[in-house]
Amino acid sequence: MAIASTLARTAERVLGVPLPVRLRAWDDSEAGPPGAPVAVVRSRRALRRLLWNPDELGLARAYVSGDLDVDGDLAEALSLFWALARDRRITRLSLRDKAEVVATGLRLGVFGPRPPAPAVEARLAGDRHTKARDRAAIAHHYDLSNAFYQRVLDPQMAYSCAYFESPDQTVEQAQYAKLDLVCAKLGLRQGDRLLDVGCGWGSLAIHAARHYGARVVGITLSAEQRAFILARLDEYGLADQVEVRLQDYRDLADEPFDAIGTLEMGEHVGAENYPAYAATLFRMLKPRGRLLLQQMSRGATAQGGGAFIESYVAPDMNMRPVGQTVDLLEHAGLEVRDVEALREHYIWTVQAWADTLEAQWDELVGLVGEQQVRVWRLYLAGGALAFRENRMGVHQILAVRPTPTGVSGFPATRGDTLERAAS
Repeated sequence: MAIASTLARTAERVLGVPLPVRLRAWDDSEAGPPGAPVAVVRSRRALRRLLWNPDELGLARAYVSGDLDVDGDLAEALSLFWALARDRRITRLSLRDKAEVVATGLRLGVFGPRPPAPAVEARLAGDRHTKARDRAAIAHHYDLSNAFYQRVLDPQMAYSCAYFESPDQTVEQAQYAKLDLVCAKLGLRQGDRLLDVGCGWGSLAIHAARHYGARVVGITLSAEQRAFILARLDEYGLADQVEVRLQDYRDLADEPFDAIGTLEMGEHVGAENYPAYAATLFRMLKPRGRLLLQQMSRGATAQGGGAFIESYVAPDMNMRPVGQTVDLLEHAGLEVRDVEALREHYIWTVQAWADTLEAQWDELVGLVGEQQVRVWRLYLAGGALAFRENRMGVHQILAVRPTPTGVSGFPATRGDTLERAAS
């Protein structure tokens, strides 16, 4: 029997349902539903990876290494398998299922030593969320290559969810709108001191300085990001207005700021450290000072994002339901004034990045290697799907440090807040 037919028959017996995708094996045989995305099993090593790790990590290693590929829409293929998981059709293998898998493996000659993990897999040492390990985790993702990120992101280098005021907007326009929205919610005025925690490539810091006259301190753990921002500050003539530090949030000892922005930084803090993070944000704000925190959220399961994200994209990431984040901020003494969900906006943002990735595939491979670009293709396809299916969310949380007598300084309505800030 052809290899693809053998694999399909075994998979369907184990799953108990027809395969949702078509299979193509290394002998060029095919089996499965016509017209469906095609899972291409390029070698026995792909199956060997799955035998050693019959889970998300095994699939990720097979895909990143190129042993497994998808001919067709990768997001559609992922969606079909997620549908099986939602229906609880993918469960622990029974003894009979294991015997079937072993028999197929013997027949196809796939047993052997564990294949090495792809070179781009993260390898961190030490206890989670120590300062040294946090630096290594940030470097793994954000120090990849400034040139790579310049080609994937918009010209402002905003690496967080955009804000689409219209479906016709480009991602560049939507990122500008997001930065404007953040500054408006913070009520920034000429000369205000803004702290940008986890400042990335400086999109918020530069926007706040150029368009609102803020004086900004940005902190990051990425040397590549800091070097990029310093060059851009010279380009815009903002070197005297924006300071960029290689600094851990735990080492902040400044006088309190008028406002704090932190865009998708809290995911890297860790569950055990989040109370200290929230306390630092409170301590760094003046009374009546505002905090705008944009952060991804997730339910009780896979709060790190899953084995693929934790191994290849954002090691030690932690996301929680938005209500838990609100509780932690308020426990630190902040008063939450507004929460805005942007989940659908992240679908559109990620799709724009994915389109750019595909359009510049060869150039990006030349910059960082094919394994790394395959990581990004899988990362963006899976991320868009997770937001679309409401397995992940993202929110802007606006909070204030009240005065000791409870004065917030906020207008009575949300509309007045934004109008006053923009005036």
